Amino acid sequence: MASRIVVMKDGIIQQVDSPQKLYDEPVNLFVAGFIGTPQMNFINGTLNKKGEDLYFDFENVSVKLPAEKANNPALKDYIDQEVVLGLRPEHIVLGNEGVAATINVHELMGSSIHLHVDCCGKEAIAIVDTMNMTGAEVAALSTGKAVNFAFGGNNCHVFSKETGINLEA
Repeated sequence: MASRIVVMKDGIIQQVDSPQKLYDEPVNLFVAGFIGTPQMNFINGTLNKKGEDLYFDFENVSVKLPAEKANNPALKDYIDQEVVLGLRPEHIVLGNEGVAATINVHELMGSSIHLHVDCCGKEAIAIVDTMNMTGAEVAALSTGKAVNFAFGGNNCHVFSKETGINLEA
């Protein structure tokens, strides 16, 4: 029998499920922030539809979400409304393209480095695997350096800003 965890807040059960299900499919912002270390990044923004595509817009940044999210009927009611995008630090990928950010703090954790970045005045944490990086590449990820990051859209979650409920759960 698989183990199940009860997540409670103020004496009220929020979600009961396996640890993996809690991690992969949190029912609300509380569970999403409670499960995982470091906790999930939360960014306030707006869902927008452009043609057949769905975008998450915040500040001056527009991130195209995958087709699965654009076709999700649960999200259609939230187009042009403020939502919260939840993104786990380990699902962020550094690259040449993506959202521009500046490294505020870097913490070498052995086989990974935790980057605390500033993106449009918002802080986010990215976990970067260093196993296949050279020492020079790791050293380049230092305070004050500019980086770009992207994420697999299927790994992000869209929450109601008003209720905190996962709109896809």
